[in-house]
Amino acid sequence: MLRLILFQRSGPGPLDRVFTRLVPLLAVLLLNGCSSAAYYGQLAEGQWQLLRARQPVAQVMADPATSAQLRARLQHAEQARVFASQQLKLPDNRSYRVYANLGRPYVVWNVFATPELSLQPVTHCFPIAGCVAYRGYYRQGAARGAAAVMRQQGMDVYVGGVEAYSTLGWFDDPILSSMVGWGDERLATLIFHELAHQRCYVQDDTEFNESFASFVEQEGTRQWRVARGLAAAGGGQGPQRDQFIRLVLTSRERLQAIYAGPLDDAHKRMAKQAEFERLRREYRQLRDGQWQGDKRYDAWMYGPMNNAKLLPFGLYDQWVPAFAALFREVAGDWARFYERVEQLGRLPIEERKAALQRLMDSQ
Repeated sequence: MLRLILFQRSGPGPLDRVFTRLVPLLAVLLLNGCSSAAYYGQLAEGQWQLLRARQPVAQVMADPATSAQLRARLQHAEQARVFASQQLKLPDNRSYRVYANLGRPYVVWNVFATPELSLQPVTHCFPIAGCVAYRGYYRQGAARGAAAVMRQQGMDVYVGGVEAYSTLGWFDDPILSSMVGWGDERLATLIFHELAHQRCYVQDDTEFNESFASFVEQEGTRQWRVARGLAAAGGGQGPQRDQFIRLVLTSRERLQAIYAGPLDDAHKRMAKQAEFERLRREYRQLRDGQWQGDKRYDAWMYGPMNNAKLLPFGLYDQWVPAFAALFREVAGDWARFYERVEQLGRLPIEERKAALQRLMDSQ
């Protein structure tokens, strides 16, 4: 699951309805000079359309034309939203208390890119949000076009659809139609993740931000299930997901060693393809053994493979164990946990990474 961060502002956005008609101008003023006007124009237009589509959840639920399934999902989302603020100490504002029907499966499509023989992401910098390791497009065709240009430049490229993103408190982020098709629990996890971005965000450190939000999502979901009298881990998702992520991250580490090694480029390319085959082979062993033939990750694994396709795993999961260790250090106190996370966020990036590594090693 991938998110696009467009803007940043501390605190809730009670006046965002005032800004709805000003979004195109606002985006141009904030982002002018970073890249092409066409790119930022589509960002502004897409955000403006999203804001215009919002309706209060209560209004949607009261509408006789609303399907029973959507009404039930929104009611469940309301309960998860209250839990997020009251129990997880996440921002208590109008985000995820409004709904927007997009009429498409994803809100944006993110384009990830790396050099052919590197796992270092191509970053894109914004004056307010800082630098991130992807670029978002509100139209799938535009994302594919940008990806094609990057491939012609010799880069490894991956395009992934995004169910939701956070504006970090700039606007009242809505529950999107792209979020409600995954079931009640998945909808709750998305809300926890995106509100975590509003709670803490560090410029120019995608790995930190996404790992933090992923931990809040995972621990929040565990507590949400317990609060409803369910097993802490459910849906058969947890163990397989964790094992799959470890498998991919281990493959990334081997690739990094190859790219940093003494081989010439031709042999590095051969070693790269051999590593992808090893990843698929180890996946088959895991799937057909411990998972008893569960094929939920087959489509991803057997699609075209390159460095950029592996990139989101490092971004979203690299420091999750460190944040889990930090959460244990504060005995599960969410307020103290966020204070410690903010302290880490204020450190210079190399000191921050070293502190996170020490947390990882302390487990």
